Amino acid sequence: MSSKAYPYLGRYESEKFFIDPNKKGDDKRCEFPSIHDTASRDLSVIVPAYNEEERLPVMMDEALEYLEKRQDASPSFNYEVIVVNDGSKDKTTEVALKYSAKYGMDKVRVLTLEKNRGKGGAVRLGMFVARGKNLLFADADGASTFCDYSKLEDTMRKVNKNSDGMAVVCGSRAHLEKESIAQRSLFRTFLMKGFHFLVWFLCVRGIKDTQCGFKVLTREAAILLFSNLHVERWAFDVEMLYLAQYFNIPIGEVAIRWQEIDGSKMVPVWSWIQMGKDILLIRIRYLIGAWKINKKPKSQ
Repeated sequence: MSSKAYPYLGRYESEKFFIDPNKKGDDKRCEFPSIHDTASRDLSVIVPAYNEEERLPVMMDEALEYLEKRQDASPSFNYEVIVVNDGSKDKTTEVALKYSAKYGMDKVRVLTLEKNRGKGGAVRLGMFVARGKNLLFADADGASTFCDYSKLEDTMRKVNKNSDGMAVVCGSRAHLEKESIAQRSLFRTFLMKGFHFLVWFLCVRGIKDTQCGFKVLTREAAILLFSNLHVERWAFDVEMLYLAQYFNIPIGEVAIRWQEIDGSKMVPVWSWIQMGKDILLIRIRYLIGAWKINKKPKSQ
């Protein structure tokens, strides 16, 4: 009674277009492609951003420096970065469009959402307009070191061996846990441990860090998983991995470098409680059949 069997995958009319800042007049508006189209890029980077006008430039500078060097070294490599402005109230779109103007709209595109959907909702809509064979989502705060993508890519080659071309590789901060515990209060450590136990007990086993915002999926896996994703807030990673294990999609996990960045949108206590509730509901709703799984998502 409190949820729909299948997730809502629609979008506003304005969310079907992006702006080419180097053009004038009506020609500035260009229509996004669909994830159901044939891939035309090696890599798509989806960056969910909510009120990130201050932190976004650091992340974008690092990511684009790595991607440009990668392309210089291997001209056959091509990429795109899609910044998804998740209903921000600041100048996130304007900041992102400066990169689109500098690098060209073929490399940097900005998807501005009509209203805030949550990180999971922003990542989903970014995935649905991506052109890459591999689709990476990365946090806008720059907490992860972007050049560590090469580690995820190496692991992707190892795990992506099935004929269906589906695989997921997660960046992991689990190796930094002892250090982070030393810097946290006893209460926050208790909440973190409790959250990890809930994830392990109810939804996902075998993955040490489900919440690191640095994950790459093959195009085929992204279509299947994000077409079935119900959770649009912080716990969307857990449902995504729950679904991946349901479908027996190979999952890899790689240790990456990570640093705490000021300005987190998570509220220490409330966000953990909200995520715990979402995880419990994920398990219950799938268990009782309130949420259904579509094994063959339609292109519409």
